[in-house]
Amino acid sequence: MNRCWHRITLIRLRSWSSSNMKVYISRLGCPKNDVDADYISARLLTDGHELVDDPLQADSVIVNTCAFIRAAKEESIEELLRLGQLKENGKLKTLFASGCMSQRYGSELLDAMPELDGVFGLGEINTIADAVRSVSSDRGVVRTEADELRYLCGEQRHIADTLPYAYLKIADGCNRRCSYCAIPSIRGRYRSRSLESIVTEAEFLASHGKKELILVSQEGTLWGADFDSKQCITDLLKELERIEGIEWIRLMYLHPAKLSEGLIEYLGADNKTLSYFDLPLQHINTEMLRAMNRPIDRHRIEEILQTVRRISPGSTIRTTFIVGFPGETDEQFEELLEFVREFRFDRLGAFTYSAEEGTPAAQLPDQVDEEVAAERVDQLMRCQFEIVQEKNNSLIGEVVDVIIDSVTPDEAIIGRTAGDCPEIDQEVHINGDGLQTGEFCRVRIESVDGYDLGGILVTE
Repeated sequence: MNRCWHRITLIRLRSWSSSNMKVYISRLGCPKNDVDADYISARLLTDGHELVDDPLQADSVIVNTCAFIRAAKEESIEELLRLGQLKENGKLKTLFASGCMSQRYGSELLDAMPELDGVFGLGEINTIADAVRSVSSDRGVVRTEADELRYLCGEQRHIADTLPYAYLKIADGCNRRCSYCAIPSIRGRYRSRSLESIVTEAEFLASHGKKELILVSQEGTLWGADFDSKQCITDLLKELERIEGIEWIRLMYLHPAKLSEGLIEYLGADNKTLSYFDLPLQHINTEMLRAMNRPIDRHRIEEILQTVRRISPGSTIRTTFIVGFPGETDEQFEELLEFVREFRFDRLGAFTYSAEEGTPAAQLPDQVDEEVAAERVDQLMRCQFEIVQEKNNSLIGEVVDVIIDSVTPDEAIIGRTAGDCPEIDQEVHINGDGLQTGEFCRVRIESVDGYDLGGILVTE
């Protein structure tokens, strides 16, 4: 039995089933991974398979895994083991792994988990669909080395949800070599998706009722830099703004070292692209930034943030920080904490450092104790919570524009402001009648509950 398939020997699959299969896809990881699952879903439906929402109703299960940090890998393994138990109990015919963990570990994953019938790396959409129909006893791995990856998107996308927003992948891979990050070794070099391909998918999303596009990649500011043409991210934004039905466009993952004044001005202008600056800074101490191999220092970060506040004073600035990076001293953490107090970010996420095998940071001395790192994260987030409470309380009595994300049968209405990205930012809980998902409305803020707001519908 050959335990490792190659693209050119995929014909080793034999004994094909003539019937279509019921397939359940377990979606793990980031929005980019979720978009990949949409492409897999579309191909399965095109081949005549049926998608189901419950693994107990499925013949075959695909786990679209994540491997970004240790917690994500643990979640993926737990899900594979959980679903593998269903297969051992005779409730599934086949179980497959796809996504980042499959791309990163390949044969290791297959060897470690006998429950798996196949492991598929990134972009193997067609071979996954073929394998679902197969009842072969062969097991194998299908993947392309990261430095040879060309995959960007599927030919079609399946949208099953009724949410008013959709993530739209504009690029894949990363050229950065941050010392803590394994993404380049998993997803390969940065590859911009063509403007035409992105616009076509955006039009498809608009035709399915999507009002907000959330543009995702490893680095939104870099889009177009690998083209022979002179296209840049603002060219893409202008084209997307022309699409009828799309009202909000949110550009994510702006690398601070590449954020030009021209892009700041564009994002700060009055157009469909929101004045939302998602700037993952990771730290503020220059020595820490150097150890992380981030091509920027504290002085330049402060210049950029001041420029954003000057050009677009009403914008939302979101950032993320890594706490407990190897060698981080108490003094360096205090510098970060004081910086957060002074700058008062609108939105902030903090994470403890995760040592990833194969990355330079994992080999650094002076690894920070996990309990110390966890306490630092708690301290940083407590500081941010106080800042958010003050900012939110200042909104009481103000009227804000809101998009409705969901309306439950008992009329619980949940929306977001332009300053809030789904899943990671704040919500607005609305007291009102007759609203539908995807509607835009005006809401007067009346209360604050943690990170969320409460308000009443303004009808006049």
